[in-house]
Amino acid sequence: MDTKHLLDIVIKASLKAGEVIMQVYNAPFDVEIKDDKSPLTEADKRANDVINSFLISTEIPIISEENKQTDYSMRKNWNSCWVVDPVDGTKEFIKRNGEFTVNIALVTNGKPVLGVIYVPATKTIYVANVSENKAFKTELESHDSSLETVYSKAVNLKPKVVNSNPVQIVGSRSHMSQETLDFVENIKNEGKEVEVVSKGSSLKFCLVAEGNADVYPRFAPTMEWDTAAGQAICNAVGIDVISQETNQTLLYNKENLLNPWFLVAKK
Repeated sequence: MDTKHLLDIVIKASLKAGEVIMQVYNAPFDVEIKDDKSPLTEADKRANDVINSFLISTEIPIISEENKQTDYSMRKNWNSCWVVDPVDGTKEFIKRNGEFTVNIALVTNGKPVLGVIYVPATKTIYVANVSENKAFKTELESHDSSLETVYSKAVNLKPKVVNSNPVQIVGSRSHMSQETLDFVENIKNEGKEVEVVSKGSSLKFCLVAEGNADVYPRFAPTMEWDTAAGQAICNAVGIDVISQETNQTLLYNKENLLNPWFLVAKK
């Protein structure tokens, strides 16, 4: 399948997943606690089933937070794979603050090449094709919107050209580590003012990609499915996601799906 066809499938999958997520969101729901102590709702399960049903036709293997993980002895032979988080920001979902997303990325040779982030509560979709250096967002009126609508109403993403003063730093609503606070203090010590911009889920990547923040330090744990789609969107517009372990671009389908700390900033 060509890239355009794959992207079309992912867009349709994310919109349909958004629809079932909102059906759960708008009704009473139960919360389970998984073995890793993270929360799980019916929305995660339903969205995962929907996304798998779309992606299976591509015959590309899938890494999803809600799938049983394939052993690395097999995964290491994959040239390409999907990396999926059916509901990124389950804590935000439970709080009902709207800041949760559907994340789907295609990874080839360890790097995200396509990415879609859908925000079901606002019906906003972010789409990236890294090889074309293009990312856009579209604000929709319905989860049933056509591909034609998604593309025809698209607005290209443009990050900031130069860092602002105050420097806008993305901080998490739920996880502000001491190391992140130290990063903020270091910028202040350079004589610059700092404004902390808070968002839940993978929307933090989108803030930098669309020019509403300068930098996103994440010095706390994340998994590959939390970041792959956001990295695709950032990479497509010249924003890099740098591992603090290797000082190189963050890679995917690693033996350990836990990410190192990273920094999202202009190349």
